[in-house]
Amino acid sequence: MHELLDPMKNPVTYAVPFFLITIVIELAALKWLDHDDNVLGAARTGYQGRDARTSMGMGLISLAFSLALKVGSFLVYNAVFVYVTPDAIKMPTDTWWYWVLLILGVDFAFYCSHRFVHRVNIGWAAHQAHHSSEYMNFATALRQKWNPWFEFFFWLPLPFLGFAPWTIYVAFGFNLIYQFFTHTEMIGKLPRPIELVMNTPSHHRVHHGSDPEYLDKNYAGIFIIWDRMLGTFVEEKQKPTYGLTKPVETYNMIKLQYGDYAQIVHNVRAADTVRDKLGYLFGPPGWQPPGHQGDPEFEPIRPPTPVA
Repeated sequence: MHELLDPMKNPVTYAVPFFLITIVIELAALKWLDHDDNVLGAARTGYQGRDARTSMGMGLISLAFSLALKVGSFLVYNAVFVYVTPDAIKMPTDTWWYWVLLILGVDFAFYCSHRFVHRVNIGWAAHQAHHSSEYMNFATALRQKWNPWFEFFFWLPLPFLGFAPWTIYVAFGFNLIYQFFTHTEMIGKLPRPIELVMNTPSHHRVHHGSDPEYLDKNYAGIFIIWDRMLGTFVEEKQKPTYGLTKPVETYNMIKLQYGDYAQIVHNVRAADTVRDKLGYLFGPPGWQPPGHQGDPEFEPIRPPTPVA
């Protein structure tokens, strides 16, 4: 546990200076490069000061919530690994193939978790804060959620499969570092072999799009192969419209993080049947009972989309 809590054992700690340097480079490029000759064929979204400050503030505070998740989940994962997982399937952590398998396993778990929080309302209430910015830049990558609790369930199979718990957090740290660099409009499409296998800025711009054809697509962390295999991949065709389908129009971090929870509580309390209450919790974002007129103060943040 001591090593788990040591920030110097977390790969993200060493990446932070590069995150900040990259933001400065992106700002400089947006300022001095010819904006008419850009990778998307349209004006770049760029930066807006208050939006970027909100994103970075949310990222800073999210560190405390991520630490709480680490502590709680590590105790459970370690108990599973020590007392439940058969010794025969515990894998050696000092081999190259262990880390290859682990990175693939963590990335697939991220895909499943990411798809869940997009398709289940109570999960979307936690995740939508990350999508609330109408800008796509490296600062937006730092606009992290304060409610990462669902990740616990999707990582839980890994210690059962013989992966040492401490290594899961190391692999996820590298996963997060990789994802930071997909949040930009400065990079167009990469060579086709890379686009076929890896999550790229082009693929992730689609994920942040609120356009109907882009909603709930490209959930990948590192490898886009999961989306291609499971039918959630869409290629970038035109510049996405970033943000939520119903703009939040606020920079208040509390509202951005917990506004959807307030909406769910309101809807559940007002629902007439248990089925409707469960629908508001576990239905897709924007779910409404048949024939429901809706409360204008609590309209869904987006229309429901069919399950892929």
